[in-house]
Amino acid sequence: QVQLVESGGGLVQAGGSLRLSCAASRRTVSSYTMGWFRQAPGKEREFVAAIRRSAGNTDYADSVKGRFTISRDNAKNTVYLQMNRLKPEDTAVYYCAASEKYTSFGGYGYWGQGTQVTVSS
Repeated sequence: QVQLVESGGGLVQAGGSLRLSCAASRRTVSSYTMGWFRQAPGKEREFVAAIRRSAGNTDYADSVKGRFTISRDNAKNTVYLQMNRLKPEDTAVYYCAASEKYTSFGGYGYWGQGTQVTVSS
């Protein structure tokens, strides 16, 4: 069983930065594809970014490309999402997820509880 715990959310002004962390319960981040998703009020959950198992290739949603960076620290078994130049439309609950598949875009069987990010204008 994989457990994921997110942290680092909060309130920030537009243009600011936040770094989210996702701590995994066991040696997960290098052997699983790790993803970040978000869900805004009244909207469906959407893909944000992922770092693939083993090689560590990354993928991003077009809406965050160039502003967000996903990375992992295998020694700390933690995945990060560095979010820069935040916009009000980035406001959402952000979830960390893990998948045993190589693809970034499906197969996520493990989810964290989420962390709120609010960007004020």
